[in-house]
Amino acid sequence: MQLRKYKLKLSRLEHIFISHLHGDHSLGLVGLISTLNLLGRKNDLYIHAHGALEELLRKNIDFFVTDLQYPVHFVHLESKKHKVIYSDKNITVESLPLKHRIPSTGFLFRETPKEPNIKKDLIEKYAIPLSKIVEIKQGANFVTSDGITIPNSELTYISSYPRSYAYCSDTSYYEKLVTFIEGVDVLYHEATFDSSMKKMAKATGHSTALQAATIAAKARVGKLIIGHFSSRYRNVDILLNEARSVFPETYLAEEGNQYSVI
Repeated sequence: MQLRKYKLKLSRLEHIFISHLHGDHSLGLVGLISTLNLLGRKNDLYIHAHGALEELLRKNIDFFVTDLQYPVHFVHLESKKHKVIYSDKNITVESLPLKHRIPSTGFLFRETPKEPNIKKDLIEKYAIPLSKIVEIKQGANFVTSDGITIPNSELTYISSYPRSYAYCSDTSYYEKLVTFIEGVDVLYHEATFDSSMKKMAKATGHSTALQAATIAAKARVGKLIIGHFSSRYRNVDILLNEARSVFPETYLAEEGNQYSVI
């Protein structure tokens, strides 16, 4: 429903990453798989989740989804490991160990760096042959027919730098995360409670807004988005203000919001 609401193509969905096996993070999968089947999907779907989900979901798929027309693959996560769990020509996904009441995993998405572009005016200026273009894009300098070396930095430019996004929910305050997410452009970190509920946060395996902001500040991220708010807060500004007292570039996770990543 949300994908349709924001006009995102269901056909582009290829990989689903499930952080942990509490119902609010996984119960919608059967309905989604069924909907994709009714829409005539044929392409493979990959679900990255902890191993226990496969048996549970297979039974539900077999019962509720009549004549499934596309393969559903399960890729099992190791909740205590930080490692690359998926990569293609456009993106790399790393698992992030979290600290919750049950095995929980965060995810770090990094765009694959693109080769630099060559300045077109310099191709003509230095009479660079096509055979040298690939080498220059890969970092080589260029030597002219007169024996003059033109440094790669003068010949090329980066049109766009790779962006990164870390998703961390559900988790207690876990300082080890800092080393894994240092310098990411955007961090989503749960902020279920305010600091007055610090003991409750620890007992339930969650974080306060202040703790989320502390992780963001220590990791020197670009932006922090907080969410997963307890229903006790009718106005979540108390959580936003608490986080901004430590990390000013904090924003609320609200459906439909868009954030610029430079």
